[in-house]
Amino acid sequence: MKKVILQIFAYVLAMAALVYAADYLVWRIRAAKGKGGYANITVQYHYEIGEKNGKTEYAFQPPQTETCVNSVFPREGYSPCWYERKHREKVIRI
Repeated sequence: MKKVILQIFAYVLAMAALVYAADYLVWRIRAAKGKGGYANITVQYHYEIGEKNGKTEYAFQPPQTETCVNSVFPREGYSPCWYERKHREKVIRI
């Protein structure tokens, strides 16, 4: 039984490494050709400022453009575009 569990774990680990490597290669080829490796997303930031009386004040910032990568996993310090598209509003709690 222990051998079967170790084989399953090794298989899952190998598949995860294969998916990560394939995603990296596809992204690297797109970025090298200039065909969609990166994209820009408009994001709205706002601050939630907690006051002493228990109330919350909101300070909205102008929309900003952020760079993201068209891949499944984060690359070069940028978030994936599929994640950024779902999280266009970012809250900073103070």
